[in-house]
Order: sequence, then structure tokens, then C-alpha cells
Amino acid sequence: MRVDPAVYDREPASETEAYAAMGRYNEELTKAGILLALDGLQPPSEGERIEFGPGGATVVDGPFAEAKEVVGGYWIIDVKSHDEAVEWAKRVPARGGEAIELRRVFEVADYDPAGLEAHGELSSQPSQQTAARDA
Repeated sequence: MRVDPAVYDREPASETEAYAAMGRYNEELTKAGILLALDGLQPPSEGERIEFGPGGATVVDGPFAEAKEVVGGYWIIDVKSHDEAVEWAKRVPARGGEAIELRRVFEVADYDPAGLEAHGELSSQPSQQTAARDA
């Protein structure tokens, strides 16, 4: 989900209805049995970008200049069709100006068998996308 970076400057107390609406949406995904993972992301000021060039990798601390939109969070859902994914994305309780970018996760079957062979043995089982956090 792409959001205006200003969303991070809002007081949480002023966002109770937005949080409640998102909670209800996430609960619908859970009850439908399609939610695999979801997370909200910290603001760009808390992150770094790793840029790659001829000299190797360079770390750039956030916030990033002139960002008009940032990835504020994501959902990974397991649905039967592209159309079903679109329908779920259209139900996100987003605000005007926010956007959902819908993309498939690569599966082993999406890769060229020769490329997979060169990479080594891969499991056909999905990996854990979200690591456990210490409390």
C-alpha cells in the first residue's frame, strides 16, 4: 500500500477510526482464510536505502528527499484468481490519494528449470515470509 509520507506525522489519537477500519478489513481477510502475512511499515525516516552502483553498495539514511508516496504496509494473500485479488484490494479502507499495488509472488513454477538447476535445489513449499519477532 502506497501512502503519503505525511500519514506518519498524524497523531495516533486522531486516527482511531482509520485503525478500526483497517482492523476490520484484516479480520475479514483472516476469516476468509486467505491472509498469509501483513505488516505496517515504519516511516522512511526510520529506514535506509541500499543503492548499488559501480563502486558497490552505498547506504542512504532516510528520510528520502521529495518522496511523494511511500510503501506504508503490505498484505500477502492466497486467492484463487487475479480477479479475486483485485476485489479484495478494492475493499481496502484507503484514503484519497493512497494506492494499492497488486503483484503476484513468484512461485517455483514461474522460474526457468535450467535457472533453478543452476541455483541448486529449491523447495516447492512456500517460505515463511514474516519472521517471528522477539517480544
